[in-house]
Amino acid sequence: MFFYSYGNSSNIYTLFFSSLHLDKDLEVSDEECTHLYCKMNVENTSSKISHSRDKKIRQKTIFLDSPTLGEAQDSEEAEAVNVIRQALIVNNMLPAILDDYHMILKYLKARNFNIEDTKNMWINMLKWRKDFGADTILEDYKFNELNEVLQYVPQGYHGIDKEGRPVYIERLGQVDPKKLLSVTTIERYVKYYVQDYERTLSLRFPACSIATGKRVVSNTTIIDVQGVGLWNLTKPVIELIRRLQQVNTNYPDTLCQMFIINAGQGFKMLWNTVQSFLEPKAKSKVHVLGTKFKSTLLEVIDASELPEFLGGCCNCAEKGGCMRSDKGPWKDPHVMKAIQVAKQNDSFQDWDQLRME
Repeated sequence: MFFYSYGNSSNIYTLFFSSLHLDKDLEVSDEECTHLYCKMNVENTSSKISHSRDKKIRQKTIFLDSPTLGEAQDSEEAEAVNVIRQALIVNNMLPAILDDYHMILKYLKARNFNIEDTKNMWINMLKWRKDFGADTILEDYKFNELNEVLQYVPQGYHGIDKEGRPVYIERLGQVDPKKLLSVTTIERYVKYYVQDYERTLSLRFPACSIATGKRVVSNTTIIDVQGVGLWNLTKPVIELIRRLQQVNTNYPDTLCQMFIINAGQGFKMLWNTVQSFLEPKAKSKVHVLGTKFKSTLLEVIDASELPEFLGGCCNCAEKGGCMRSDKGPWKDPHVMKAIQVAKQNDSFQDWDQLRME
């Protein structure tokens, strides 16, 4: 989606910083935070978990119930998750929809396992979800102008990578912000943006987990920057960027890897400057490629899952093109039935252990 959790077609700095969730938290008032912190008095010693954790070198293996695809559960991570989880439960701050090891772990990772910072981030997230209505937005909101929007914002989820993660593709060089805002409003687009985030968390990730038998909690992103320029940064576009950055804070650690393709010399020079501000872990997620990107993408994504214009063999002609197909396991009725059954049986969080009938 335009300026998705992975960036913005007009402002290249936002492309990197917002995508990797380096923007500031959406703050609650000092009075609210003080009140909530008093309710969540967790021993300060727990905040030091990250120090010893950073010094360890762990061998990673794949387990069906692992916290993230390809990682074995770490005892110190589990301890940190338990500390946060118990405090949230005691103080009625852990809604059933968010009571998930992997969800809590994402917030800990986003704050480098600092317990107090993680609590603050979680508090702000809960307030934002309540104010925005995120819990019911999948059912409550209708984005009727989607077909028109996609004319000016070629984007969408399409298939999975070789590890089972959903693949998000955005053709930023073909985005027309002015026409986009002629068919929708900033307010409506932001709601659609949040709605699609919720769809990914509640449908796409679970569907991929069921289909692959591995825990999937992040995606692979491809950003085509051919033709991207800075000349279309209008005031409304800047405001949209700001609004989407605020949303991104509430969905941490959803990006596994990003491939920026068709990057010219100007873009690469800019990237060399931008990456100096990124932490090594964040920087390692982004791969800036020129026009010879096909072989790299095919190492990560099967040709059958990759659109023809990216070097694959898929065109989704019957769906109006790959950018409109939303192709993936979440379109498989058997997978979706398994998700529905899991929800009914209160086992929805155990995606990777479910099996299709």
